Amino acid sequence: MWGKPMRLNAFLAECGVSSRRKAEQLILNGEIRVNGKIVLAPYLSVTPGVDMVEYQGKNLEALPKVYLAMNKPPGVVCAVTDKYDPVVVGLLPQEMKNARVFPVGRLDRDSEGLLILTNDGSFAQSIQHPSKNVTKEYEILLNLEINHKQLKRWRSGFEIEGKLVKPIEVETMWKEPQGRWLRVVVGEGLKREVRTMAKLAGFSVLVLVRRKVGYLILKKLQLGEFVELSFSDLCTRIFKGGSV
Repeated sequence: MWGKPMRLNAFLAECGVSSRRKAEQLILNGEIRVNGKIVLAPYLSVTPGVDMVEYQGKNLEALPKVYLAMNKPPGVVCAVTDKYDPVVVGLLPQEMKNARVFPVGRLDRDSEGLLILTNDGSFAQSIQHPSKNVTKEYEILLNLEINHKQLKRWRSGFEIEGKLVKPIEVETMWKEPQGRWLRVVVGEGLKREVRTMAKLAGFSVLVLVRRKVGYLILKKLQLGEFVELSFSDLCTRIFKGGSV
């Protein structure tokens, strides 16, 4: 059955290959064929069911959409494949792997907590776009106790990758050991953003747990567990509130 014409990068995202942004790079790398020919134009229009799109020697078809929320354990990386470390997708049953889900955003190898996985590239891109204001909340354990002056300095922000990056909120938590646990809310989504800010403030992070994505709170899932949600249910929890 023929579908509506769409951009090639969007079609790759619909097939669960990657997000639209990463799909663009795959196209520019010459890894995608359309009707037998390598194309280098991310915005080429293709029609599902008419044009034959290939990646890694396989014909692509749009997959049923899958939406997961996981409590990522430390020691695994947010990737579909990796040469050196186990990956979060490896924690899923085969049916989810077959659905070509991928992690949305970054949560480094040593960190744990709430992670969204999906094969819906459009959804992945939408919740990461700055216009959606989907913040991330972390609980971190520092190596040393922080004082009010250091906390004030942290709140004023740091220069990271050539620009001033300020957390939305930073506050100490009523949690032992007192003065070493912080609640940090950020909106930038830069690589290792919280750990970088801690380092620039003169600390190292011993434990980092992502507690919230938007208004979705990690409460019940144990390390390594995940739950499958519908698109509407996940959106409601992220943008209006809920827990997993």
